[in-house]
Parts: sequence; structure tokens; C-alpha cells
Amino acid sequence: MSYFEVEGGYPLAGSITPQGAKNEALQVLCASLLTDQPITYYNVPDIQDVRMLLKLLEGLGVTITKHDEHTYTLTAKNIDLGYLHSEEAREKVRRIRGSVLIMGPLLARFHEVYLPRPGGDKIGRRRLDTHFLGFEALGAKVSYHAKEQGFYLKAPEGLKGTYILLDEASVTGTANLLMASVLAPGETILYHAACEPYIQQLCRLLIKMGAKIEGIGSNLLKIQGVKQLKGAEHHLLPDMIEVGSFIAMAAMTLSQIRIVNAGVKHLGQIPRVFKRLGVELFIEGDDIVVNGRTPCKIATDIDGAIMTISDHPWPGFPPDLLSIALVLATQCEGQVLIHQKMFESRLFFVDKLIEMGAKVILCDPHRALVIGLGRRQPLRGITMSSPDIRAGIALLMAAMSAEGISKIYGVEQIDRGYERIDQRLNALGAKIQRIPS
Repeated sequence: MSYFEVEGGYPLAGSITPQGAKNEALQVLCASLLTDQPITYYNVPDIQDVRMLLKLLEGLGVTITKHDEHTYTLTAKNIDLGYLHSEEAREKVRRIRGSVLIMGPLLARFHEVYLPRPGGDKIGRRRLDTHFLGFEALGAKVSYHAKEQGFYLKAPEGLKGTYILLDEASVTGTANLLMASVLAPGETILYHAACEPYIQQLCRLLIKMGAKIEGIGSNLLKIQGVKQLKGAEHHLLPDMIEVGSFIAMAAMTLSQIRIVNAGVKHLGQIPRVFKRLGVELFIEGDDIVVNGRTPCKIATDIDGAIMTISDHPWPGFPPDLLSIALVLATQCEGQVLIHQKMFESRLFFVDKLIEMGAKVILCDPHRALVIGLGRRQPLRGITMSSPDIRAGIALLMAAMSAEGISKIYGVEQIDRGYERIDQRLNALGAKIQRIPS
């Protein structure tokens, strides 16, 4: 286990390019299981979750060719489904939530799959019923074995196209059912589907592979099943969560930076929400220039009421950025209610912020009231640990703006979603030292 030693108070300056999108990578890499032909991926982020998924796919028999740090070709010609029963596979699945995305393509292609219970961030219960109800509608039989702590899915006669009304607009659920249905004879309709840019990207990849999909970008997708899919090439979008993180970091550290190739048209409400928190930012082509030297003042609603920032399905503000927005608000002038609707444990890191001097009231597991005092009461450095990816980057951001030295343990959590974040921020002027422990 390593930790970050962060000396706060140093402004950032320069340009930074966001990594490829983590959540897109986990989806599109699993799509390689749908064909025995090669698929080449560009702009793949070099992060722990992606490396773990690649190891899982390699264990299944996928041939992986690494061309450079961010370019891979995957060929899923000889697949060993029995590998998923091994303790090695079980350990990999436990370490990455995205492993759930192998179910759809394997079920579509081989009509059966076993998956140990997946792991991931400890941010509350993360149900999988949306996936399984959809698989059952397509004709699969799903069972859970408590002793093995794993799921068995079988469709001896293959999957068949059908109408599916998702019980929630789950991103991974939509991705899994998309990949399951592209090889199912007949028409599949996915209604109340997620429509995030990464789902749109998965659709575009599947179409290049030979799938027939209509309704991309909407919550109603129509899929005409085809007999087989072919190889393709795919370029990943910039990571919108990293873009939002950089915007907040600049404002927190009183910095001016340029975020290059930010994928502006795919950011939805992200720039607008940060502007409401008082961040001064400008769109220049596909770049975002953040002027964090201007003090941030939190807006109110039209009638003067305290503003609420909450997570919503796309194109609303993503839940993965609520922790970052909360930390930023502690150093703004004004008050804001942060409402995390999806996960009941994601706001529990605020005790660390309170210890650093922030004025935050945790109303309940889903809501926190932030009383921002701006720079009148700066944060102070403390020793803390990272409970999950997004809380980890939020705490790093707090440490970068705090007075004195902070230590952040469990940085492996941050490494799961952010590529060489210490090196990249140090290149902008941050003082972050990674120390083996």
C-alpha cells in the first residue's frame, strides 16, 4: 500500500489532456467477446481497473496485443468459460465492478456464463436486478448460488429479441443488454435505457462490428439481431469525470489551466453546474480554460433559496462528480445542498473534510449541506485514507488546497480510475509525492 504526501497551497498552471474514458473502456473492451475477429482500441486509459479487466479477459482466452500505452488489439477467438470458476478469476472479478459486463456478450455468443459476485467501490448496495430481469426477458434462466456466491445464466435455445422496459436507467445494465441482444434473432426494444455518451459510443462500435441499432442517444433503443459480428476499430472519448475533476482542482487551488481536447459536446450539465458554483471557465473549441483565480461565489435559486446539486441520468450531472463538487463548495462563498441519490455510502468521506476545517452538515446518508466560507477559513492538512475512487480524488483536491502537509492512504483506489494522477498534476505545479508503505 502506498500513500500520497501532499504539500498544499501551490497553484497549478499549464495544459492537461484528459485520459480516455474509464467507464467507456470497461464497456467496449468487453464487446470484444462478441466476435472471434480482432478489435483495435485507441485512447484506452492506463488505469488499474482497465488493467484488471484486461487480465480477466486474457484469462478467458482473449489474445491481447499492446501496441503502445493506450492502444490495444483484442481477439476473442478461443474462449474458456471454465476459467470463470477458478479462484484466480474470482479474485479478479471481486476487484472490479466492470467485470459484470462480460455477462451480456458471453451469454449472447455461447448461451451460458457463470460470474462470481463482482466487487468494486464500497459506496452502498449496487443491485444487479436490472441486468438479470433483462436477460430473463431475452430467454435466459438466471440463478444465484449463495454457497459459491456466483450467478449462473443459461439460454440453451439461445436468446430471442423481445420488448424490455428497464426498471432503472442503469448504464451497465443498458450496456449488458445491448451486447446480449445484438446476436439475438428478431427485434429487441430497450425502453428506459441509459443514453450516456459512453452508451452511444458502445452502440457505434457495435454498428461498426455489424450490429443493427436505432435510437442512439435516446432512451429507446431498437436492435435487430444479426447472425455474427466482425472486427472493427474504436477510439474512446475523453473521460468527462476527469474533466470535471480538473475544473474543480483549478478553482480549489486558485489556478488557471487549459484542459485540452475535453470532449466539450459530451459534457452535458458539467460546465453549467461548476459555473453555478462560481467557477469562471471558457470554452475555446474543444478546450476548456479555467480561471480559478477569481473567487467562487455559489449561486442561489431565482427566489434566493439555497441551491441543490443532485445527480441525474444523462444529460444531468453525473453521480461520480458529486464528491468533487462538494469539496469545491467548501472553498466557495455561499451554501449548497449536495444530494447523492444513488448510493447511500458515498458521502461518508465528509468526516475527513470536517476534520480539515470544512463546514459540512451530513443531513443523512444521501444529503450534505455545505457552508462555504471561501478563503476566510482555508482547509488544513491531515492524515486520511481514500474509501473509493471519487472520494479519493476529492480528498486529493482538498489536500492540494489545504495549508500544510496531508497524507492520503489507499491511493490504489485513486489509481483505479485516474492515470498517473500524481505525475500529471506535479507537471502543472502540484507537490504530490507517492511514498511506498
